[in-house]
Amino acid sequence: MSASMIPVPEWLSFQRIVDVPFETCVAALDSWQRTGQRSELRFGNSLLRGPIEHDGDTGTCRIQVRLARGTLRPLGVSSKAGTLRPLLRMRLDIDRWSASSTALELTPSGRVRATADYFRAGHLLLDLLTRSLSQPLPPVHAQDTTSRPHVSLGATRP
Repeated sequence: MSASMIPVPEWLSFQRIVDVPFETCVAALDSWQRTGQRSELRFGNSLLRGPIEHDGDTGTCRIQVRLARGTLRPLGVSSKAGTLRPLLRMRLDIDRWSASSTALELTPSGRVRATADYFRAGHLLLDLLTRSLSQPLPPVHAQDTTSRPHVSLGATRP
């Protein structure tokens, strides 16, 4: 049985409904991915890694995630001064919830230790992503909302 087929208890997943149409969410992620380095998009210390997979049967989109579960060492600090836990493999499913809303679900791809750091990191990632997707478009770009939403990446810490 592969790691992606291990059943994950529902309480280890993170869900959000965003008041942004499905097409706009997918277009934003596609756009961010094209401007990102090596098809990676950083939210806080976590990474979204492309390409986005589109399931033609269900309409779901999926993107691989590497979740950071600890604090990132500042540049120039040796690994002996502080440890950085390995990034946890997860997936982000993006589904149509309604005509004006999108469902996001972040699910681990394997076994997870249910620690406070894990839950804090999962909620932080979805909070940053949700906030970025929910930002209104500037008036200059308002006429082109379906093809190129202008949304910041939300890489700042709250």
